[in-house]
Amino acid sequence: MSTPTNREQWQNLADTLITQGEIKADAFIEGEYQASLSGERFDCVSPIDGRVLCQVASCDLEDANIAVKSARAAFDSGVWSELSPVKRKGIMIRFADLLEANKDELALLETLDMGKPIRYSGAVDVVGAARSIRWSGEAIDKIYDEIAPTAHNEIGMITREPVGVVAAIVPWNFPILMACWKLGPALATGNSVILKPSEKSPLTAIRMAQIAIEAGIPKGVLNVLPGFGHTVGKALALHMDVDTLVFTGSTKIAKQLMIYAGESNMKRVWLEAGGKSPNIVFNDAPDLQKAAEAAAAAIAFNQGEVCTAGSRLLVEAGVKDELLGLIAKEMQAWKPGHPLDPATTCGAVVDKQQLDNVLKYIRVGIAEGAELVHGGNQVLTESGGMYVEPTIFSNVENKMTIAKEEIFGPVLSVITFDGMDEAISIGNDSIYGLAAGVWTSNISKAHKTAKALRSGMVWINHYDGGDMTAPFGGYKQSGNGRDKSLHAFDKYTEIKATWIALD
Repeated sequence: MSTPTNREQWQNLADTLITQGEIKADAFIEGEYQASLSGERFDCVSPIDGRVLCQVASCDLEDANIAVKSARAAFDSGVWSELSPVKRKGIMIRFADLLEANKDELALLETLDMGKPIRYSGAVDVVGAARSIRWSGEAIDKIYDEIAPTAHNEIGMITREPVGVVAAIVPWNFPILMACWKLGPALATGNSVILKPSEKSPLTAIRMAQIAIEAGIPKGVLNVLPGFGHTVGKALALHMDVDTLVFTGSTKIAKQLMIYAGESNMKRVWLEAGGKSPNIVFNDAPDLQKAAEAAAAAIAFNQGEVCTAGSRLLVEAGVKDELLGLIAKEMQAWKPGHPLDPATTCGAVVDKQQLDNVLKYIRVGIAEGAELVHGGNQVLTESGGMYVEPTIFSNVENKMTIAKEEIFGPVLSVITFDGMDEAISIGNDSIYGLAAGVWTSNISKAHKTAKALRSGMVWINHYDGGDMTAPFGGYKQSGNGRDKSLHAFDKYTEIKATWIALD
């Protein structure tokens, strides 16, 4: 079947999946779909229109025990962990190819489950997920170990080995993409993985497990456990036979996972957490129109449910009014619409809880004295879905709640500054340090500002750049470790020193 080209075609495909019960909704353990041991299930509700898509298996401690046992047995058997890198590479590339071959189904599941526009689910999320798997697979037989400089009668070898069993807890905003940022290097290095998707958007992870088996990944090497964080997520974090825990999500949960790791077996913990990223526009920005387009996209794309969202727009006083007017015009291109319409750029917020949270922050912004200059309303209420207008606040002070706390919705705080020093001071005045943008024609100012910002990623004269070759991660309470690039492989390997006496 060819890719649907309009809303009606996508809706027909969705109706077929839902009414015929073709959506996979069980846990995936030892290469097979199975219900949770308790038999408990939860409703998977689409934020598009409030429709129940299916009932998903709700896993807990006992399911985690079985999945960990399966993953450990697969690892210890060597069926994957001892496979040559070149053979693992071939299977990983096949996995990526199959993700692309199933792009329409996966994109549709992502949109139905999470509410993002279909135009991005396939072209950004699924394609990016496949690229991550393929890139990691292609890299694995090109990473060399080391030989230490030694005396003539000794040999010092530094080698990397897979850590063992990895538990990956991923968020609801980019479900398949964030999963594959973990799965790529974790699987390529020979580990067994237990993937715990968010209960808000589990469907692509569940379907992807079957695709992995089709690609040739052995049974038990990849298990998927849907369920809630306080049940199965906690069970994995506390499990004594999980060697490494990787997580993308909120800073609050990241802190709790560190506690669980310390209370159990001191498992390695790698965390990509929250952000409140400053997007800094100086008076000498080379192209204000381009800066306005980027600022609008940086807060409205994916309904603002992005950890790197440019949610704090720092504007030098001389260009504030002009830039703010340009951004308001650009927001017209980000009006919420039906996510299955290929023309829609801004879809539904993931669920009612998140919608209520975003609306609460808008009310707080108004109460604290920020000036609401665009949006701020819930819209499309007749649809039964969860939609909110992209919102702009001006005259924001960095001490205000909307400037300090991660909203995870399309709410932009515009803060005025005078000079580079004040911009850097405001930019760094946050518990987070994930990303930042800098707009200037002065190369020295660009370098000085980028160097001074305590952020893991800084983009100059654009926003949200990079590809698989560059690391992704932050400073401070935005977490530790890095996704993407060869640096990601560090999280999934142990370094062993072997010293050999030749006499």
